[in-house]
Amino acid sequence: MYRFDKSLVWFRRDLRHFDHVALNRALLDSRVVYCVFVFDKEILDTLPPRDRRVHFIHSCISELDAELRKSGGGLLVRHARANEEIPRLVEELGVDAVFANHDYEPAAVRRDVLVEQRLRAAGRAWMSFKDQVIFEKGEVLSRFGKPFSVFTPYKNAWLKTLHSTEESCLQAHSTDANSGRLAAPPPFEKIPSLGELGFEESDLVQIGIPIGISGGQALLDDFAQRIGSYGTTRDFPAIRGPSYLSVHLRFGTVSIRGLVRYAVNAMRASADSAGAATWLSELIWRDFYFMILHHHPHVAQRAFKPEYDAIAWETGEEADAMFQAWCEGRTGYPLVDAAMLQLNKSGYMHNRLRMVTASFLVKDLGIDWRRGERYFAEKLNDYDLAANNGGWQWAASTGCDAQPYFRIFNPMTQSEKFDPEGKFIKRYLPALSGLSGKALHAPWLASPLDLQLAGITLGKDYSLPLVQHDEARRRTLERYAIVKKVRTEAPEGD
Repeated sequence: MYRFDKSLVWFRRDLRHFDHVALNRALLDSRVVYCVFVFDKEILDTLPPRDRRVHFIHSCISELDAELRKSGGGLLVRHARANEEIPRLVEELGVDAVFANHDYEPAAVRRDVLVEQRLRAAGRAWMSFKDQVIFEKGEVLSRFGKPFSVFTPYKNAWLKTLHSTEESCLQAHSTDANSGRLAAPPPFEKIPSLGELGFEESDLVQIGIPIGISGGQALLDDFAQRIGSYGTTRDFPAIRGPSYLSVHLRFGTVSIRGLVRYAVNAMRASADSAGAATWLSELIWRDFYFMILHHHPHVAQRAFKPEYDAIAWETGEEADAMFQAWCEGRTGYPLVDAAMLQLNKSGYMHNRLRMVTASFLVKDLGIDWRRGERYFAEKLNDYDLAANNGGWQWAASTGCDAQPYFRIFNPMTQSEKFDPEGKFIKRYLPALSGLSGKALHAPWLASPLDLQLAGITLGKDYSLPLVQHDEARRRTLERYAIVKKVRTEAPEGD
């Protein structure tokens, strides 16, 4: 006897048919299961017509629909406001319950609360499950029962919890045995084209982003050959070191449980243990930032550490011009500029370079970290509020477990250390191809002869530096001094 006669599985950040908690539970508890994805107008109406992420999602749901149809099901795809369409579709199909996986972003939480209220008012059930993280909300707490704000003790507690619950928390949630209960969409139901959604095809194929479930698996298979060296190669943008799975994690075409299972198994194989351990740590950071967003939703607008909201950032026309130069890769610092050009061209930025460019904007240019956070949110294919916010607040020293405010990346030494031969720089700044050594990393220090031989006139062929790093560092230390003052003057007990 099934708990529900008919149910609806609402796909969101989980665009796969396998190891899917909500789908698994719906198939176990229901006689008939429909599946739906909603292109939410609340989100889409704010995006440009050639948004690469919309193109990616559209391609992913086409593959997901094909996979569901192999079991007799399929995907209903709607273009509407999700908080209105889901309750309306429930009435149309006559289903008893909606199954979905948790979403943790504040806007998504508000949406889900509204949908749940509408469903319950109509006598329908709302069933929501953990799927996109290993541990969520209050599942990993300090020994005092408080959420962590420092990563290393959180990681240690996370690993301890994993060790004691590995069999259950990493269990794959199979959908195969009961997939015959999937309901096929009516014959007239078609996936709307990008054009019908108000969007155009992007350069997704041209820049070579693997798409969908098959694309995620292909990237994991490729990374499996390199995971052993991940710890030593991940910081070098000219080397194929990362897994490149971040966009697939963002949209759920891969299973986080599957990735952690893979990392744990690789750690047990001595040949790959060091690289796998480093990669697992990066996956734990992802859980950490989701946890922070849940317990401290104010970070979406303000500093995690309230005293850092007292910092006076640069404003006005000059600051706006410097911000625009940073956005366009015209700072005069080659590694920063090459990284921004990579972002603008492909929607991807290497993780080391995310730290370098963020540090430069905040601590060399003195510009509010929130402006950079918003720019990354517009451009990144793998944009995720929790991770993006956590990374920016880390770089700005305003966040949990952030680098100390007096630790300021030197863009030249970062360049020399992580792109020593300038291969990455030259890929995005071919005008600098004739330079080498220190001159490549800091062209304004090059001799007139070297610049002439390279065919470069600074200010024409390549930008002069917006600021001098040493002077900028001094101003940053003065700017952040307000933090110590606020702490000193805080009322006792704050």
